[in-house]
Amino acid sequence: MHIERISVDVPTRAPTGQTACYVLGREDALLVDPPAPDERIEAELDNVEHVAVTHHHPDHVGAAAEYAAITDATVWCRYGRESAFAAATDVEPDRTFREGTHIETGSGPVVVRDTPGHAPEHVGFEAAGALVGGDLAVAAGSVVVGAPEGDMRAYISSLRRVLGLSPDRIYPGHGPVIEEPRETCERLIDHRLTRERRVFEAVTAGNESVAAILDAAYEKDLAGVRDLAGATVRAHLEKLAAEGRVEWDGERARPA
Repeated sequence: MHIERISVDVPTRAPTGQTACYVLGREDALLVDPPAPDERIEAELDNVEHVAVTHHHPDHVGAAAEYAAITDATVWCRYGRESAFAAATDVEPDRTFREGTHIETGSGPVVVRDTPGHAPEHVGFEAAGALVGGDLAVAAGSVVVGAPEGDMRAYISSLRRVLGLSPDRIYPGHGPVIEEPRETCERLIDHRLTRERRVFEAVTAGNESVAAILDAAYEKDLAGVRDLAGATVRAHLEKLAAEGRVEWDGERARPA
C-alpha cells in the first residue's frame, strides 16, 4: 500500500518542530493525524475517504475537522473515547474502531492496533507490513510518557506488542521513518527500564518528592524539559506502586 508522509510545521514539544501526517492508499484513502492546514495535504484530499488520528494531542488533530468537512470523509475514533475525540478535534465521529478493526481503502485494509501508553486512546494503523505509529516510537531519543495521562506499564506493553507484530517499518509522528522497528522498540524498552531503575534507586536512597527524585535519577540538564521529566517520573512511580515496589500517594514516594 502506498503511504504518503507529509511533515507539517506545528506547535509541538517534539525536537523536530513538526508532526507527520499520513495518507494511506491511493483511492478511498485514510488520512491520519492531520496536524494543521497544509497545501501538500490538500493536494491529496480528492483521494481521501476516511479520517482518523493516532491520539488526541493538539499537534496531531489540528486540521481534522477542516479536512473532514472538505472531503465529507468518514471520521473514525477509538470506541469509548467519542466525547474526548469530539472535544479535541471539534468534529463528531461517524464510526468507532477497536483493536483489529479493518478500515477499508481502495488499496486494501488498514488494521487498527491498540498501542496505549503515551495517551490512553493511542492506536497505530497497520498496512502492508508497515505501522503508522503516532507517538509510540521515534528513531532517535525517547517518547514522553507523562502522568496523569501517560501510563508507563501500558507503554512498555505496547512496545512489546509491536515487537510481536514485527512490522517492516514504523512511520512515526515525529522524526524520520523507523527502518529498524525491532531495534528501536528494544532500545525504547531498555531506556524506560533503565530510567525506572534509577527512579527506584532514588526512592530507596530516601528521596521522596518528584523534584528530589528528578535530581537523583537524571544525569542530564533538564532546562526547558523539567516539567516533562517530572511527569515521566510520576508515571514511573505509578508503575512501581502498582507493582508493589514503592508506596506513592501522589506527593511522596517511599520504599514499599
